[in-house]
Amino acid sequence: MSTARIGVDVGGTFTDLVLHDATRGITSTGKLLTTPDDPSRAITDGVARILREAGLAPGDLHSIVHGTTLVTNTVIERTGCTVGLLITQGFRDSLEIAKEIRYDLYDLFLEPPPTLVPRWLRREVPERVSADGDVLLPLDEAALLEQAQFLVDAGVEAIAVSFLHSYRNAAHEARAGELLRTAFSAIPITLSSAVAPEIREYERTSTACANAYVQPRMQRYLTKLEADLRATGFSGALYVMLSAGGIASLREAKEFPIRLIESGPAAGAMAAAFIARKAGLDHVVSYDMGGTTAKMCLVENGAPHTKHDFEAGRVRRFAKGSGLPLKVAVVDMIEIGAGGGSIARVDASGLMKVGPRSAGAVPGPVCYGRGGTEPTVTDADLLLGRLNPAHFLGGEMALDLAGLTRVVEGGVAKALAMPAADTALGISRIVDETMAAATRMHLAEKGRDPRRYTLVAFGGAGPVHACNLARLLKMKRVVVPIGAGVASALGFLVAPPATDAVRSLVARLERLDWDAINTLFAAMRAECDTLLLEAGATADDIAYAPIAEMRHIGQGFEIPVPLPGMVMSAHDLPAIRAAFFTAYRERFSRIMEDAPIEALTWRLSARAGARDISLARAASGADATRGTRHLLTETHGVVTAQVLDRYALAPGARIDGPALVEERESTTIIPPGARAHVDDMLNLVIELP
Repeated sequence: MSTARIGVDVGGTFTDLVLHDATRGITSTGKLLTTPDDPSRAITDGVARILREAGLAPGDLHSIVHGTTLVTNTVIERTGCTVGLLITQGFRDSLEIAKEIRYDLYDLFLEPPPTLVPRWLRREVPERVSADGDVLLPLDEAALLEQAQFLVDAGVEAIAVSFLHSYRNAAHEARAGELLRTAFSAIPITLSSAVAPEIREYERTSTACANAYVQPRMQRYLTKLEADLRATGFSGALYVMLSAGGIASLREAKEFPIRLIESGPAAGAMAAAFIARKAGLDHVVSYDMGGTTAKMCLVENGAPHTKHDFEAGRVRRFAKGSGLPLKVAVVDMIEIGAGGGSIARVDASGLMKVGPRSAGAVPGPVCYGRGGTEPTVTDADLLLGRLNPAHFLGGEMALDLAGLTRVVEGGVAKALAMPAADTALGISRIVDETMAAATRMHLAEKGRDPRRYTLVAFGGAGPVHACNLARLLKMKRVVVPIGAGVASALGFLVAPPATDAVRSLVARLERLDWDAINTLFAAMRAECDTLLLEAGATADDIAYAPIAEMRHIGQGFEIPVPLPGMVMSAHDLPAIRAAFFTAYRERFSRIMEDAPIEALTWRLSARAGARDISLARAASGADATRGTRHLLTETHGVVTAQVLDRYALAPGARIDGPALVEERESTTIIPPGARAHVDDMLNLVIELP
């Protein structure tokens, strides 16, 4: 029976896997080092291994759901392909003109975000469409092919097409796509009206260029991954995670790879939402700390916050406007370079810094014994007694404590004139404060008070630092799910097939053409249905959420407003106005009832029913106690902590801190004064003093 499903999360340091087979009652987890030179190798090795441990064969697999950081890494590291851009005559420099706004007004040596397409590869084509969609100048097909030939002769690997106002009338772009695919069948073509059919020329062009920039690499990667998995005997479906948390087919991923830019991190948010729903928690902060980064996301009423614009590859961290603007749907989270592999160093002023540079999987932290020479957060956790050197990855990987101590004493600790243990505590405090500051900022921007939220912690390093982070944020409860070290991979299995469609049509509310709006939604529904059916959904299981992005006339930015349906008329105007004022008041704490309102963009979010799997398993029956270990804490100094086996803890078990709860992929720290219990879902619920 092909009923087993596997979720695979490829991170910067580890590749995590979760296998679930409801029919056979099997849930298995796996974790192995990522292979940066060829990420697909760790996936195929991990799939083969987890199947072997579960006693299954490749033919027993119904599907594999995969998430990757390859797209975002390609954009950040600028390792994509050579891209050519065909653009409306007179608009060649729009990518560099951008919004004509400096992201730092007072920096005389400001570094602008680099464009993905150099000027000499941006070629102009005679054509013109008005803002109302009227053709002012027909497309010059001969000039189009001539400029495209120039780009191909110059060695471009992909071509993006972005014509003025194509969001309103895509006929010229569609015709250009037909001509280019006929003349240059080996070159991937990206049309801005297909990847981001909405208003704002710069953002739409930037998104099209970014999609073309990563497309050849992603197509090669996904094609090779599918072939490698087929070679093992796997005959099921291979899906990928989109940045907004939905599951998509390989075709959509290959055609619009930019929609995968937050693919891996989104899975963690979906896992946290699933855990929150099962635990009955309405207000949660998802906290995913892996080997390279830490990700924080708000989850309210069982769903993560999402947004429809994203800035990638920022020149300056947290500086809005310093990156590449992308019009894609993403889970709204903050991601910082604070992971287990984040490297500690002493700067020229004698101060210790931690991250954002990471040791990754190669060479990895010093304690891995794989050639690392710079201490990391994981190294600090080992020195503090938080990790068991003989039980890392369930004893599969022995950690070199003695070698680590020599490196720290001869390096960072020596430069600071501090003992190795105090240096390790300093590393831990710095990374915790960094994560707390980022979380505070993320919540403050949304008007949220962290004291009213529960922290759901996962990732290999998340449970280790969760209670300290919660203490800094003044949170009182931490929830650590079973299998926390691979919870992101769980997110792939509980995420539904989902996608989004968008169109722009600008008008004041009282002047809207309702027939045109209803036609837009009908087209978007057909587009979403096609993609979701390919991703494994059934037609009867798809739910739709229509949204309009609206603003007062004269304002520069709009807010999303839920709509009463996909078929509307003037009779719905009072309800739409009321919904706008509700959303506006929530965002700005005031409303202006007399100011006219206009709608700009219409969105349709479509998703199948949420997946539901059970992580419950019987306790092993063994004695949960594994002895004691000295633990250096931030608040109580050195304490003696009991060490417990997570798999031997049954629902209802109660634990008083200080304690270390060990499982195969992670360790949970319960600080002195805290109390914890195991709930029916096998979550470890920690109440802080």
